[in-house]
Amino acid sequence: MKLTNSQEEYLKTIYILEKSSDKVRVTDIAKKLKITKPSVNRAIKNLRDLYLLEYEVYGEINLTYQGEEKAKEIIKKQDIIKMFLVDILDVEEKSAEEEAKSMKHAMSPNTTKKLEKYISKIMDLGELDCDYDENNPKCKSCIKITIKNRLDKKEKI
Repeated sequence: MKLTNSQEEYLKTIYILEKSSDKVRVTDIAKKLKITKPSVNRAIKNLRDLYLLEYEVYGEINLTYQGEEKAKEIIKKQDIIKMFLVDILDVEEKSAEEEAKSMKHAMSPNTTKKLEKYISKIMDLGELDCDYDENNPKCKSCIKITIKNRLDKKEKI
């Protein structure tokens, strides 16, 4: 299922809000995305019709299993692109964040997989001696340090 850029941003935002609070409401999404509540209502209805979330008027918003998986995929794609920009190309973090946010909409799943494989190969991520979990913030922090150390060693050679 191909979603619009806007729909992807809504799913990502809802997922992040769900992980950081007990309930997600239209007002929360509107504040986070800096848009109007009527715009959020229209988007929520469309996403509900695609079975990506559950929502009753004036109630809380919950991603379905399919919606949560799609949101994770979107976040992962953005993280992979950002990692490439920051850790391989040495792009400044803030710029990389903005560019990755835009680029993720243009990349196919196949290209994203290839980029992920390339990064893993370049950075030897397959040889980590731990239970690496790409969704764990501690692991993301640890991997950045590991990658930086490995790249610094390669530059010295």
